[in-house]
Amino acid sequence: MKTLTGKTAVVTGSSRGIGKAVALRLAADGASVVVNYRTGEKEALGVVAEIEAGGGEAVAVGADASTTAGIRSLFDAAEKHFGAADILVNNAGISLHRLIPVAEVTEEQFDKVFSVNCRGVFMCLREAARRIPDGGRIVNISSTLTAMALPGYSVYAASKAAVEMFTRILSKEMEGRNITVNAISPGPVETELFNRGKTEEVKKRMADMTPLKRLGVPGDIAAAVAFLVGEDGGWVNGQVVRANGGMA
Repeated sequence: MKTLTGKTAVVTGSSRGIGKAVALRLAADGASVVVNYRTGEKEALGVVAEIEAGGGEAVAVGADASTTAGIRSLFDAAEKHFGAADILVNNAGISLHRLIPVAEVTEEQFDKVFSVNCRGVFMCLREAARRIPDGGRIVNISSTLTAMALPGYSVYAASKAAVEMFTRILSKEMEGRNITVNAISPGPVETELFNRGKTEEVKKRMADMTPLKRLGVPGDIAAAVAFLVGEDGGWVNGQVVRANGGMA
């Protein structure tokens, strides 16, 4: 059943991985989707083509979701093509390509991660707070690392911890507007980015950290997003949902 018919969704970083799965799922549920990319234009156009082939509506928009101008262009594109954005999924994010202890993190590495994962997400939320109509839905993508506090992930985990605090506070600031604000905190999800530099042994070890004994797949996270932005998720607000297979 297309529960999101008539709704417009902006999904940042949706040319691949979790973002792509979210865009496809929301389109399948009836939403018109703004597919955002920064460098993967070909991949983003492929997502749009896949949505259109299934009878949905989508547009690819190249924009840096860590900049104010880029963020505004996403909401502008939504309004131009489909009407005001009812849904924001803050998915765009980056991580360092290897584990780095605090003593070895450079200022450049710190600033790079926080500019996207923290500042960019905040600016997206600011724009959404101003432009999403009453009754809208906002979902931020965090990480289970905020709870696990594993060595080597200090900068990434801290940037996502900020996202969780933004979530809780904005949900209260939207009082009286029937706008829910939640975060999803995935465990390890098998994507191209996740697989980079990891051996099968490392991947199996991470899968074994969950009682379900498997890695997540992008569709697992997309399903959680679909619940939170759909009719059945309307009473869930200001929460961090740990979609991680039970990883503690």
